[in-house]
Amino acid sequence: MRNYLVVLLVLVASSFTKAQTPKALNSAEILLGIKKLKVIGSVLYVAAHPDDENTRLLAYFSKEKLYRTGYLSMTRGDGGQNLIGDEQGIELGLIRTQELLAARRVDGAEQFFTRAYDFGFSKTTEEALKVWNKEKILSDVVWVIRKFQPDVIITRFPPDVRAGHGHHSASAVLAREAFDAAADPNRFPEQFKYGVKPWQANRIFWNTFNFGGNNTTSNDQVKMDVGAFNPLLGKSYGELAAESRSMHKSQGFGVPAQRGAAIEFFTQTGGETIKENITEGIVEDWSRFEGGAVINKMIDEIVTAYSFSNPSASVKSLLQLYKAIDAINDGDWKKKKLEEVKQLIEACAGLWLEATTAQEFVVMGDSLRVNFNAINRTNVAVLIQRVQLDSSFLTTIPDSAKSKLPFYAETVKQESINQAYFVDTLLNKTMQANVPVNFQRKIEVKRNETDPYWIAKPMGAGAFTVDDQLLIGLAENNPVYMAKFTVTIEGEAFVFTKPVQYKFTDPVKGELYQKLVVYPPALIKATNSLLLFKDMQPKQAGFVFSPQATKKIKASASLNTAKEWKLNPDFGSFTLTKGEDYDLNTAVKPEKFISGQTNYLQPSFTSNISRYNKQRLRKIDYDHIPTITYFPDALTKLVAVDVKIVGKKIGYINGAGDFMPYCLQQLGYTVELLKEEDLTVEKLKQYDAVVTGIRAYNVHAWLSNAYDNLMKYVNDGGVLVVQYNTSNQIGPVKAKMSPYPFTISRNRVTEEDAKVNFLVPGHPLLNYPNKITENDFNGWVQERSVYEAENMDANYVSVLGMNDAGEPQRNGSLIVANYGKGRFVYSALAFFRQLPAGVPGAYRLMANLLAKP
Repeated sequence: MRNYLVVLLVLVASSFTKAQTPKALNSAEILLGIKKLKVIGSVLYVAAHPDDENTRLLAYFSKEKLYRTGYLSMTRGDGGQNLIGDEQGIELGLIRTQELLAARRVDGAEQFFTRAYDFGFSKTTEEALKVWNKEKILSDVVWVIRKFQPDVIITRFPPDVRAGHGHHSASAVLAREAFDAAADPNRFPEQFKYGVKPWQANRIFWNTFNFGGNNTTSNDQVKMDVGAFNPLLGKSYGELAAESRSMHKSQGFGVPAQRGAAIEFFTQTGGETIKENITEGIVEDWSRFEGGAVINKMIDEIVTAYSFSNPSASVKSLLQLYKAIDAINDGDWKKKKLEEVKQLIEACAGLWLEATTAQEFVVMGDSLRVNFNAINRTNVAVLIQRVQLDSSFLTTIPDSAKSKLPFYAETVKQESINQAYFVDTLLNKTMQANVPVNFQRKIEVKRNETDPYWIAKPMGAGAFTVDDQLLIGLAENNPVYMAKFTVTIEGEAFVFTKPVQYKFTDPVKGELYQKLVVYPPALIKATNSLLLFKDMQPKQAGFVFSPQATKKIKASASLNTAKEWKLNPDFGSFTLTKGEDYDLNTAVKPEKFISGQTNYLQPSFTSNISRYNKQRLRKIDYDHIPTITYFPDALTKLVAVDVKIVGKKIGYINGAGDFMPYCLQQLGYTVELLKEEDLTVEKLKQYDAVVTGIRAYNVHAWLSNAYDNLMKYVNDGGVLVVQYNTSNQIGPVKAKMSPYPFTISRNRVTEEDAKVNFLVPGHPLLNYPNKITENDFNGWVQERSVYEAENMDANYVSVLGMNDAGEPQRNGSLIVANYGKGRFVYSALAFFRQLPAGVPGAYRLMANLLAKP
């Protein structure tokens, strides 16, 4: 129930959710913020993935039109590719979520998501909507519209094949249906008890485009020049857009800045008709509301009198404006603008308020020391009355909301027993100009560790499981702890809420802030994430318990798995002491060998502090986003497969990130990672096969220099298996990779259960050392193939044919050519997904690809 409460402040003031160096507005940014106070207008942009958004348009609406601007992405980009690391699936979605938030910090828009999972490339709208569960995701879009209350909705894509991706077109379908459904009190009425109401946006548009060889713009469409220069920012919106878009580093989307006029085109798809401007007829200032003319005048006067050299001179006028807005008879816009005024008062007064800790993480059951720092850097009269610290859910519930939430009393009672922490320090201290006020408090940590809310429960088919309505749509979790500074400014009291963050100094990067994370009392790591059984011989499965809590932990653990597997021994009771890892090992083998049988081995851990289902620590660390920490299940996948291998030693050239070397070791190969200096004729001789990782030729320019040596290796009897590379704007293949020519296409088969036809049934790749059958293509995940070969030289043999429904069969997923005494293979098959997932047939086929002729 706690999550209902955690979320409410985020609905009102999402700025508190960013784990980064706190933002101090400069004088120009303050003036821009004051001008924005007058604008009552909002636009919501809708698309399918991170990086689909039109960052230039978002920046223009946010910084030029000064509208409240939002981007709703259907997915978190989990099914994309990763050019900066080996994270895939949910972990890639975590990265791309933070990349979107980094982009929004540049262009000024807000970020929202639905529960839809990015399951990879989809060719049809129908497939996307079916996998996602259309009604479920439509309810999410409606919910975001009702919360955000946009005047205008804009989609990036059309609802048809011109969108180029089933997720793209599905996002347009959902947006258009939600445009009507959000205004219908009979659609998703269960949402109304959470404070939203029916909302009818004025109109909806498709932002047509001209990219990827697909021009959907025309002169009869509505046009808007969004290339203006903003002198307060010193940048054009094309420059801001480049900074924003370049945050999508995992997708290789760094782009150059654009300056000058930039025309965007729009086609209206619903709502009130217009003549020339997509926002025409929308009342964009306070005259929307009774008494609003006075507020407009006050803001104009503040702007006119504003002093760049002394923003603090505007504090008293902003205080009067705050009172005037508070008297307006409106709920949502008043709440939003009051928060903006409060932040501007804080900035003009030169206030710096923070709550930090020197601890990178805190462990449940231990203590946390929090440093409170406050300073008034101007001559504005400021009195710091009190500082309160507690678990974030207690500080974020507006009193007006409590009566609407029937679960409030129950939740507070439960939290007060298990997780509530409260520090209340009464100061009543006048803050002298430029004199810091610092003090510390220590609290006992009683709350559990928190995963990103959308992965806290097992995912359903095609969508994340999020049961708490108030969490749906949010970009990320609220901070673990919040500090409330009650401050009187020129006699008026305000409460400024700040997250408790981990602050440290890096000797190279300087002062840094990161999210504070709560660890469980003990972490558990599986020695092996995957164990492959080729017979009845037992293998060792191990789990390492690393205590994190200061106090000793009395614990017990048992192993959960199906009865088809034998364990010896099971786990029992033990004591954990901080600083001493505890290893628990067991022999495991199939009860009866059945090829294709899979299962999981997972410890169930109970301690005197609490019981945990998720114990493994996973940290994802890149410079352009905050460090991501979460706690996935500690488990080992068990796979039984009837597979034979020929050869023993494999040389592997890492690509853009995959787990293939580990998987090949599970098959029984000795795998050595090769670098540029290793690709000599003499050294290559020792390998039975050489494999290049996915997109290796895209990311390693030095592979061009190794061409002659690799071809010599094949000619002398070696096997070279090249996994897929891309030929597109992300990284065109410039290197020669094969003895005979072929080209890499954009063709792929996205239906993981698509029928696979054996074009040459007698070919060794399908028969030696394993007889490949249709059953070996059962249970594949996400897709069959990507970036298939085409325009093949006559020396190549196409081994497999496959296609998605409604498309012609293509034969470029697996091609092979004999060259001298050896063999060259280009594989577009998605082994990089199948082998880590433990798909038995993929292992059998890979063993054949690696076998010497």
